[in-house]
Amino acid sequence: MASTTTPAIEIPTSSVYDYLFGSLDESDLGRIALIDGTSGAETTYGQLVGQVNALAGALAARGVGVGDVVAVLCPNVPAFATVFHGILRSGATATTINSLYTADEIVAQLTDASATWLFTVSPLLPHAAAAADRLGFAADHLIVLDGADGHPSLRDLLSEGEPAPDVQFDPAEHIAVLPYSSGTTGRPKGVMLTHRNLVSNVAQCREAIGLGADDRVLAVLPFFHIYGMTVLLNYALAGRSALVTMPRFDLTEFLRIISEYRTSWLFIAPPIAVALAKHPLVDEYDLSSVEVVFSGAAPLDGALSNAVAARLDCVVTQGYGMTEASPVTHTVPVDRADIDRKSIGIPLPNTECRLMDPESGAVIPTPESGLSLPGEIQIRGPQVMKGYLGNDEATASTLDTDGWLHTGDIATVDADGVYTIVDRLKELIKYKGYQVAPAVLEAVLLTHPKIADAAVIGALDEDGQEIPKAFVVLQAGQSLDDTDVIAYVAERVAPHEKVRRVAFIDAIPKSTSGKILRKDLRAAEKASV
Repeated sequence: MASTTTPAIEIPTSSVYDYLFGSLDESDLGRIALIDGTSGAETTYGQLVGQVNALAGALAARGVGVGDVVAVLCPNVPAFATVFHGILRSGATATTINSLYTADEIVAQLTDASATWLFTVSPLLPHAAAAADRLGFAADHLIVLDGADGHPSLRDLLSEGEPAPDVQFDPAEHIAVLPYSSGTTGRPKGVMLTHRNLVSNVAQCREAIGLGADDRVLAVLPFFHIYGMTVLLNYALAGRSALVTMPRFDLTEFLRIISEYRTSWLFIAPPIAVALAKHPLVDEYDLSSVEVVFSGAAPLDGALSNAVAARLDCVVTQGYGMTEASPVTHTVPVDRADIDRKSIGIPLPNTECRLMDPESGAVIPTPESGLSLPGEIQIRGPQVMKGYLGNDEATASTLDTDGWLHTGDIATVDADGVYTIVDRLKELIKYKGYQVAPAVLEAVLLTHPKIADAAVIGALDEDGQEIPKAFVVLQAGQSLDDTDVIAYVAERVAPHEKVRRVAFIDAIPKSTSGKILRKDLRAAEKASV
């Protein structure tokens, strides 16, 4: 039994460029689209579109178009928007690369995606150049946005005055972007997302989330990640909001930008929510402009959500999705105060959702009251990917023949169609036959006033049986021992869910999108045995 709780909308049949910029009118052209949070430099919508078209023309003049893949290795700066949308406007496919990647990792993605051009910035040039050299890229195929000897700059391309090309393709079939899945459960895979996938998800978000033209949005989540790409770069621009860019997260700079530029929406991942709720530095800045904090990339606990809402006097909400779904599939609408903030909310328009028992394969029905049994959350809708690039086996194991995307996340649903993530299917801990969800224990640990951050994995005891082990980061100047932590959790969970071991560490390893890298903790645990 699949549930859809929001009315369907009409999805435009257009390219990403036409959808985002085709309706710009005179009143929009002078509106601010991008603000460099570091320098304060502003780019209007009129200037942005002019740059996008000029870059598309420069690429077309170099023979780049439908069938070509162009890579982008760049932090969150205003030029990212020009490059990304210029690539799509040219008819080429963009593959966005993690700014923290090593040369080896860049080579792997460029090779897998069959990319033949690479845009980067001078601070990332050493790794980019090493990768390009190993793949035999010509010097003029490595474009350094802010300039570097021997390579074209963005200014060089924009100043050529080449007209944007007349490009024809089917938006439902043509691959717009090739983001790579996080790799937390295996080798990163290229996710084939069409123009229709991206347009669909922005249209769905516009219906469900509520960003407006007068809003200023802090863009700290990386544009190279699908969350930043769709929800910030595309959704905010579609709504004619102003994006304030931030190249990397630094709490002091983050708070300064909010205060100085009066940002009204913050799109974050849970680790930033922890800082907003607990860090003393927050009290030193005027954050009164913040109206909404929207969390994604990993589950946000209800208590943490409430703590941020109380401290900032704002609405805190969250959404859910994955790269393979462009990414958003669920959200708690800002105006739905009746929905528990620990949930991921309801499906977006045009999105079907069902829960499936991971052992029996049976669909779990939505209950008439209370909560359903937990099951794997599965999605079907226009935002779901075509598949993984060159990997039919992985595609078949994730996307079934009926179009259902198997997320690997375990959730429950209530009688109102509200979904709550329990944990990852592959990360559930089996303690004496009971299933223990790490996210539940992490949420409890984060309520302790002396704990700054935490993660839980399954570890083996002396008998080789799996037990919950907590990795804990203490607040500065605080002290606890493992007995304190174990007792604190034991008072708040069922007996089989108790933490059995504790390790104190300096930082929880996390991906750039904010997901806990439990595989790194498991590797460290294995090495210590």
